[in-house]
Amino acid sequence: MNERVQKIMAQANIGSRRTCEELISQGRVRVNGKVIRLGDQADASVDVIEVDGTRLKAAAKKLYIAFNKPKYVISDEPHKDDSRKSVRDYLPFQEHLFSAGRLDADSEGLMVLTNDGELANRLTHPRFRHTKTYKVTVNGLPSQETLDRWRQGIVLVEEDETTFRTAPCYVKMIEGGRDSVLRVVMTEGKKRQIRRVAAALGHPVISLTRTFIGQLGIGALRPGEWRELTPKEIMALKTPAEELKEIPRPRPQRRPYKTNENAEEQPQRPARPASRKPQSGSSEGTRRKPPSRPGERPSKSPKRTPRRRDS
Repeated sequence: MNERVQKIMAQANIGSRRTCEELISQGRVRVNGKVIRLGDQADASVDVIEVDGTRLKAAAKKLYIAFNKPKYVISDEPHKDDSRKSVRDYLPFQEHLFSAGRLDADSEGLMVLTNDGELANRLTHPRFRHTKTYKVTVNGLPSQETLDRWRQGIVLVEEDETTFRTAPCYVKMIEGGRDSVLRVVMTEGKKRQIRRVAAALGHPVISLTRTFIGQLGIGALRPGEWRELTPKEIMALKTPAEELKEIPRPRPQRRPYKTNENAEEQPQRPARPASRKPQSGSSEGTRRKPPSRPGERPSKSPKRTPRRRDS
């Protein structure tokens, strides 16, 4: 399949897409012995692609893995003194895999791991508004007002005392009672966000399971099991949940107003002088005749009637 050469180079870990474009512009890339230009295409399985005379290695096979993360398993590599298992302990792959959405150790459910960095970025970066769906059990029965606040987003305080407002999301009560079950669909996922929001609203999380990424569900996977995705499942992974239509876009963050102290530090603009109104009877008050346009004959001054002289 023909693709842009800079994309093939980036997939072969030559560098970022921009770096590969610069190499092509510098004339350092050949396809079948000919120097190519930016925008040219090639088939990595057929054509010989060389960078500075070195043949490009074939890009690794694209892997898309669905994994049901058990509770108390960490998503990242453990620290030196951490004896807990990580997700990679369950997978037989040695190459680097991107995680399309991590989960806390206390959470469980669907994770997708892939060596397709571009797709992983589209699934995780908030600007793409891709959806992740969770089944959340909280303590107590949230009121309608509480659910509305959750949907609209609330302000959370970070460890460094900075604040941020969570993006709007979809929240629906599935089962209410002493412990309530909610369906939460989000387009962003900061660290322990669901747990922090629920605690701030007075309903701490008891259990949290991710059930969908896009429209890809966890299916029959048991905790600790994994499978490679089929092309149909990859399409479902890339398709946002239907609930996205009910999630408003986040409001742009406003810049904070300057305090009086900051305002005093700013240089003051000089006041504009008051406009002078021409006094009546002065020459400034007389209206000047505009100059004639190019090619236009100057207007003739009116003839003065001669004064009659007595003979």
